[in-house]
Amino acid sequence: MAKNLTPTERRKARIRRGLAANAGGRPRLSVFRSSEQIYAQIIDDSKGVTLAAASSLEKAMREELKTGANVDAAKRIGQAIAERAKAAGVTQVVFDRGGYMYHGRVKALAEGAREGGLDF
Repeated sequence: MAKNLTPTERRKARIRRGLAANAGGRPRLSVFRSSEQIYAQIIDDSKGVTLAAASSLEKAMREELKTGANVDAAKRIGQAIAERAKAAGVTQVVFDRGGYMYHGRVKALAEGAREGGLDF
């Protein structure tokens, strides 16, 4: 029998299925946002490893940012993940918004990553 999933879990699974079908071997830029923080990871799903990560909880980010729960913090995290991805040799990714609407902090993180040099 199928596992009972919440609507949020179904939406996340549906998005991931589409990403996997269209990824073409590119790693995935995954976003998680909570009410107080924002996190980003670049994941190579074929190997099951995280290539780069950034979050508003890191000490340098906490000193630099007023809070981790605004658009400015998200944009800065996007730029940081792009820098770390380039250092890991990644320039092209697919964007996994994680079931969140492409709006506000999620959109700001994506724009920051694009400004930092990631292509998606």
